[in-house]
Amino acid sequence: MSHDLESHVHDAARRARAAALDLRAVPRARKDAALHAMADALVAHADAIVDANSRDVAAARESGVGEHIVDRLRLDAARIEAMAQGTREVAALPDPVGEVVRGSTLANGLQLRQVRVPIGVIGMIYEGRPNVTADAAAICLKAGNAVLLRGSGTAQHSNAAITAVLRDAVVSAGIPADAVQAIDPSDRSSSTALLKARGLVDLVIPRGGAGLIEAVVRDAQVPVIETGTGNVHVYVDAEADLDMALEIVVNAKTQRTSVCNAAESLLVHKAVADEFLPRVVAALRERDVTIHGDPAFMGADEAVVAATDEDFATEYLSLDIAARVVDSFDDAVAHIRTYSSGHTEAIVTRSLATAQRFTAAVDAAAIMINASTRFTDGGELGMGAEIGISTQKLHARGPMGLPEMTTTTFVVTGDGHVR
Repeated sequence: MSHDLESHVHDAARRARAAALDLRAVPRARKDAALHAMADALVAHADAIVDANSRDVAAARESGVGEHIVDRLRLDAARIEAMAQGTREVAALPDPVGEVVRGSTLANGLQLRQVRVPIGVIGMIYEGRPNVTADAAAICLKAGNAVLLRGSGTAQHSNAAITAVLRDAVVSAGIPADAVQAIDPSDRSSSTALLKARGLVDLVIPRGGAGLIEAVVRDAQVPVIETGTGNVHVYVDAEADLDMALEIVVNAKTQRTSVCNAAESLLVHKAVADEFLPRVVAALRERDVTIHGDPAFMGADEAVVAATDEDFATEYLSLDIAARVVDSFDDAVAHIRTYSSGHTEAIVTRSLATAQRFTAAVDAAAIMINASTRFTDGGELGMGAEIGISTQKLHARGPMGLPEMTTTTFVVTGDGHVR
């Protein structure tokens, strides 16, 4: 990494820190006005953004990447409108800044309040999906933070166009332009420079594949929140409603394959396997899903291919699923504990006791009972646009919305108190 590149990134971080200090005192009305200006600007400049995006999509296809990568990358008018709507939804949410988390009067008369305040400067390092640019900018700004956006080279033109639109929009609302900045992705070392900006960047959030997240955690000299990969399981219990189970499995796997909350593995209790396997295999095959199955699944249909340990450990992000029949509830839990990435796990069962056992036994950021794994999403859970799904256990876990983009300050009020 060249000294000039590191200096350039750190200069951007210094400008972001200055903007973040200004943002701390900005009232909600002005932040919301900026968010609405951002949403309106995205729609108004949709043609220019789509044009820039088409260059990225063409380059991606020419490089031979998988279609699921292209799907994550592609923007059209509908997706840009969804980005704008997500930004408007963030504006409608309560401002977390100033919320009193707890308060009390101590025995000595001191009044104690723990209050939410902005984190400061947040760095985002992410792959593919350019909608993250708008989502991250909106959530960070609403929570009073400045954001440094380091997207991938594959989305370089898309992210540059979106960032330019957002910067102009926030200025029109009286917010410093440097509250939203893009870090040039053309040199991979720019990520390293961001990760070494100790004292300038308060938090880095990586969002992407396992390789990206591992590299960020390994190299960071600033705090990191891991947004882990999604090796997500659906377990169909012995007491499952099989019609319900079929709908949930199909939705979790096929509604959108290139996302972290899509199902990647299916576990079926042996008590319902004879009835359920022919149905689920047929439904998945009808939707062009390749099933990597154990001998029981292979016996249900000759199109099922043999599963390996690697298949059960894989986040496919494609029309593939690993599948096996388990002998018991405990067998299902043991499999999930072996292969889970801690993102989302689901059980389909009519037994309340079994559902409670599953919730207690499985360690994941989100657990679905008789619901599709696709609901692990900030928007779906009523949090507005999210910045990522945290699979770690400190500060934030699961979908990260506005409260997770704040920290707290203890405010202690006395009347001449001395110790």
